[in-house]
Amino acid sequence: MSKEHSGVLRAWESTMRKTQAAKKRANNIFGITSMANVTNNDLEDDTDKGVSISGEAYFAEKILPNGDYYTGQWYDNFPDGQGKYLWTDGCMYLGEWHKGKTTGKGRFSWPSGASYEGEFKTGYMDGTGTYIGSNGDNYKGKWVMNMKHGHGILNYSNGDCYDGEWRRGLQEGHGKYQWQNKNYYIGEWKNGVIFGKGIFVWSNGNTYDGYWEDGMPKGNGTYQWPDGSFYVGNWSKDPDEQNGTYYPSESSLAANLEWDPTTVYNELAGCKICVGERVSIMPSQKRLATWYSSKGGDKPRRMSVDGRVSVGVERPLDKMSLWENDGNSNGLRQVRRDLDCELLGIPHNDANPKFNLGLPLKAPKLEKRQGETISKGHRNYELMLNLQLGIRFPREGSKYTPPHQSYEFKWKDYCPVVFRTLRKLFKVDPADYMISICGDNALRELSSPGKSGSFFYLTDDDRYMIKTMKKSEVKMFLRMLSAYYNHVRSFENTLVIKYYGLHCVKLPGTTQKKVRFIIMGNLLRSDYTIHRRFDLKGSSLGRITEKNEFETDNTTILKDLDLNFIFKLQKAWYQEFCWQIEKDCEFLVQERTMDYSLLVGLHFREISTNGELIPCQRRNSENESTDHISRPNADQLLLDPKRWASVKLGSNMPARVERTIRKPELELQLVGEQTGECYEVIMFFGIIDILQDYDITKKLEHAYKSIHYDPTSISAVDPKQYSKRFRDFIFKVFAEDT
Repeated sequence: MSKEHSGVLRAWESTMRKTQAAKKRANNIFGITSMANVTNNDLEDDTDKGVSISGEAYFAEKILPNGDYYTGQWYDNFPDGQGKYLWTDGCMYLGEWHKGKTTGKGRFSWPSGASYEGEFKTGYMDGTGTYIGSNGDNYKGKWVMNMKHGHGILNYSNGDCYDGEWRRGLQEGHGKYQWQNKNYYIGEWKNGVIFGKGIFVWSNGNTYDGYWEDGMPKGNGTYQWPDGSFYVGNWSKDPDEQNGTYYPSESSLAANLEWDPTTVYNELAGCKICVGERVSIMPSQKRLATWYSSKGGDKPRRMSVDGRVSVGVERPLDKMSLWENDGNSNGLRQVRRDLDCELLGIPHNDANPKFNLGLPLKAPKLEKRQGETISKGHRNYELMLNLQLGIRFPREGSKYTPPHQSYEFKWKDYCPVVFRTLRKLFKVDPADYMISICGDNALRELSSPGKSGSFFYLTDDDRYMIKTMKKSEVKMFLRMLSAYYNHVRSFENTLVIKYYGLHCVKLPGTTQKKVRFIIMGNLLRSDYTIHRRFDLKGSSLGRITEKNEFETDNTTILKDLDLNFIFKLQKAWYQEFCWQIEKDCEFLVQERTMDYSLLVGLHFREISTNGELIPCQRRNSENESTDHISRPNADQLLLDPKRWASVKLGSNMPARVERTIRKPELELQLVGEQTGECYEVIMFFGIIDILQDYDITKKLEHAYKSIHYDPTSISAVDPKQYSKRFRDFIFKVFAEDT
């Protein structure tokens, strides 16, 4: 090592010692985000070795003011090429960089002694790689966004081993798990537990071959001894459901007729699946310090190694200092917006951000709570009581039911056994379900009847929606109920809305009016604030909200012609999304249904104090702060495998959206032009309104509107045509995030 290089390292070590006390919090994920802006004149210890030829990469050595150290290839104010970065908390990355992002092959090590060596993509462990934990765990296999995803082998420090498929950090698919005591299981997994069909082999030669649920035998299965004796039957931890027959072998000395299957459950209780070591901080969460480069102007840069910086398509004004917190900053931004308008041919005075890139996107005003509480005196108060009480409770009460003030009414449950099975399939707790719908808290009415004439109600905990239905819709659903059950059972990640119950109540009075209603899941229930809601069909006629930009709030349902985003999903999610949309549409075509839509909810992760949505490129500007959820909190939520259970296709999904701009002269343009301006979001989506049959009414509507309008723009079309148009549109507004 040269004397010059040794001097640089000694200087870095000295700086690191001085800052170590202040950096103890760096071991916590929340303590790495604050860096100071310092000019070259302030960097007494800053070393920037190398010669820059304009437009070419050069070798640089830098000691940053916070004590971080970088040595390697440098280009346009970013690490680019081979390089090494050392953080003051002891983390280190050595490998390939591209525009400030760890991309390619490299090695990341933690101060605990843990290390990852393999492929990176935009800061994430992504591709093939090997992770060795500080406790001795060793995983070699596929990764996607820091999570084990694909085939991989994990040798645990306690001697256990898993060889098989992974999904979002947990065992899922086919795999083999062998315990240190030589017991092993080969078969299907789900969410990190044994689930499905498989065989368990004990070290003494006993075997169980059959079905499993939550790590225990459930369903048909056979338990066999080495001498050939076996027990076959239906397995369950519930003794009332357990039944089977013992068959002794010819060689066995005596029939073990008193053998109890519960002994198997006791034996399996000791066979725990090792959790493995949890990583305290991921490479994508490590931030690079801020500096002013002597080679590229005075623009400060601060980034995390996954590239969350002011990086993107370079515009002419990117060379301006838009980071200064002075009175001219807004003016400079407006100049930039005006230039964007000139480049895209958009009028400067257009006040709608849907058409004008010069105008920033703003978060809508927030409603305190969606819907109107149905209290006594409300026109639908009696109906609400009848819906909640349901099973014909006597008004004076009984031994098992409390008294109530509802008038007498007649109640009907449609297919109660089927819906009970569906609720169990959807993992709905019966007690929680009853408390949500029939508890002391009142329902909320969402809005006045729309075109369908249906009323919508929301339970107090937001879990369930109740919709009144037409008789034709009930008939349609009962006709397709068997196919619906088979579909949701076959496709766990189906995007089709979940239905939990179908009922009818006959109201008192001379008219004896019947009210039919269905209970379904609330797709947009979340701990996150849903800022934008879109109802998307792929048609254009009448598909725009009547409210202007300033009248909408976060509960407003926007439509196809209001859409100004492209939804960008990470590769694995996007592939699964496309596959599932195809399967769901095949089911809907088979059932001759149409007029359904994709309901999309967006939570924007970065909002400034003045209400503007913060694009990815300028998130770290010092004069802008975030709202609702900070990046460390969000990252930690997504990186904890235990909390990934809440992240699934269509629910709590981390993603990005890219802003699009429409041309005012193209009034019915369904998909706008992409701008490169992206925002990080949490997404929710699912297919709703699947109970409209293509009946004579819809056929007449199609015939009439086809005379007056473009037939391709109207909603009422043949189910096959509707499905194709819907899929074509959805695959245009959803894209893989590359």
